[in-house]
Amino acid sequence: MQFELTTLLAAFGGGLFAAAIGTLPSFVFTGLLVLVGAGVAASGGGTGMLAQVAFGPVFGPHIAFGGGAAATAYAYRRGLIGSGREITLPLMGLNRPDVLLVGGCFGALGYLLNLLWQVAGLGPRTDTIAMTVVISAMVARVAFGRTALASTHFTPDETSNWVRHQERPLQCGSIGLGVGLFSAFIALEFGAGHGGDVLGFGIAAASLVFAQFGLKIPVTHHMALPAAAAAIASEDILLGAAFGIVGGFAGEGFSRVFHQHGDTHIDPPAAGIAITVALIRVIWQAPL
Repeated sequence: MQFELTTLLAAFGGGLFAAAIGTLPSFVFTGLLVLVGAGVAASGGGTGMLAQVAFGPVFGPHIAFGGGAAATAYAYRRGLIGSGREITLPLMGLNRPDVLLVGGCFGALGYLLNLLWQVAGLGPRTDTIAMTVVISAMVARVAFGRTALASTHFTPDETSNWVRHQERPLQCGSIGLGVGLFSAFIALEFGAGHGGDVLGFGIAAASLVFAQFGLKIPVTHHMALPAAAAAIASEDILLGAAFGIVGGFAGEGFSRVFHQHGDTHIDPPAAGIAITVALIRVIWQAPL
């Protein structure tokens, strides 16, 4: 993976556009484009749509979601919105080009950070896109937030929580099992070279369009992606499902330390993916 100026410029544009339409809406587009890209790959059309659009400088989470989240944190710091965690809010309506430009700058930063991890050899060790989302959000918290990076208050309550309707262990484990089973099945049926490794993730990400409208649906892409990765590595649907559960608890645990107390968004699912995929690659001692 080499530095490309055109990709850096595209990443700036991707981060800016994500800030304009909103952080969560941009991620829904990621999911939709993963579905399209997986369909193209499954029909023999290659993985270019996945690599260059869904996970590239247009809607790659490290660029679009990262840019949107940072722009939201900046708008909060400037007193333009009431919360730096309001990732459903399109920021174009603020009529503040500086907010959009922050999104663009963090989109470019996301590209550079992910490139750095690849050059440093971390690509075979974890999901560097997910790791970049987390690191970018931490930079934004330090730059624009007023709360500490981490907290010692781990118990959720009505004012300090992430996804209230899936935080209990049985609730989190149950949805992790279900999502893990179907994502692992898809991965085994289609395989990594034909989009099977990310199709479950795309379904989970696209489903968040309903969260945009305030419905209490589960957040599950950090369950779907590790489940697919583990299923491909082990060739076992049950081990895939097990890592769907692990991903769910990894995201929930991270949220209690770094997200739920804070005034800006540090993404628990991205952390869940990075942690769980790293564990999978240690166990099977091979990049996926």
